[in-house]
Amino acid sequence: MIKRAFVPFVTFVAVSALVACGSTSNPLASSGSGAATTSSGAGAGTTSSSSGAGGGQSLESYTVSWGPVAVMPGEENTQCVVKKLGNAAAFHAGTIHNVLNVGSHHMIVYKTNDTVEQPTPFACKPFTDLLHPEKGTPVMISQKSDDTLTLPQGVGLAVAAEQFVRLELHYINTSTAPLMVTATSTFMQMPEAQVKDEVGFFFGGDVDINIAPQSMATVGPAYIPLPTQLEGVNFFGITGHEHQWGTDVTVATTTAKTGTDTPIYDVPNWQWNEPKTVYLNPAVQVPQNGGFRLTCTFDNLSTNTVTFGESAATNEMCFFWSYYYPDKGALVCAHSDKIAGGLDLCCPGNPICAQVFP
Repeated sequence: MIKRAFVPFVTFVAVSALVACGSTSNPLASSGSGAATTSSGAGAGTTSSSSGAGGGQSLESYTVSWGPVAVMPGEENTQCVVKKLGNAAAFHAGTIHNVLNVGSHHMIVYKTNDTVEQPTPFACKPFTDLLHPEKGTPVMISQKSDDTLTLPQGVGLAVAAEQFVRLELHYINTSTAPLMVTATSTFMQMPEAQVKDEVGFFFGGDVDINIAPQSMATVGPAYIPLPTQLEGVNFFGITGHEHQWGTDVTVATTTAKTGTDTPIYDVPNWQWNEPKTVYLNPAVQVPQNGGFRLTCTFDNLSTNTVTFGESAATNEMCFFWSYYYPDKGALVCAHSDKIAGGLDLCCPGNPICAQVFP
């Protein structure tokens, strides 16, 4: 049986409870944003220089690491570290490169407003800091073992001087032997002269998951309205997210709840453990007063009913995350039909958020 050592998942599980009463080549790569050399090493603030691409500007890369941590057979947990990135001056990153070794389920990278390092992995609430902009902002989610996000031409991630970074790693050991789990995230500088816009982050999902034992099921299609503050932004990268029984995730933009759909994420032979990031070239805008249409399919091979939750061993999820520009803030949105008329919740910004996400 999987052992769970962390505080129970409190974000979208709480939504469910409330209503019952998420490395592909990038054709958008900036000519200068990928010029830095990925630095190696295990410590925070590891730096390597790269010359050339910025008209003489020396470009740097900065790596923050998680672990190594010994994970016993059957153990599942979410733990974080908070570390200084090691940059003396502010800069814009054009590329972020995450590496997750065996045992890692997914990792969320945040810029954080913390002022004290916590280099030893500690128990933390999954996804919670996606919802508190005063604490920081999510930068990237990776479920693949080797994942590179290269931003479009002219788009950068703003990094403050002496930036603190939080790595939130969800790991699980399904083998019969101990694993040493590690992860790294590398921020690669881009030439400042190229920066025109900054990148933003959007996360959306459907929490209505209930899959009978040894059966197939479809969740959705769920309509997720676009938050008004994101009207007119350009979505350029999108990734689907499920757990082990997931067989496919598709996403479309749509003109309305019962409107016309335009597919933007439909990957042949989709794999839950190495979900492809699709880069949209050109970037797409959601129609005014429209939103997203999300559909997930599952094949539950277990003898248990599977419901929504954070555990990669016993629960399932139906989410996608997307990167966009110009930045209007990070938002997390969930849909449920468990009450009449349905519930669409986006945080931060909804009064219910304070109840669901303390």
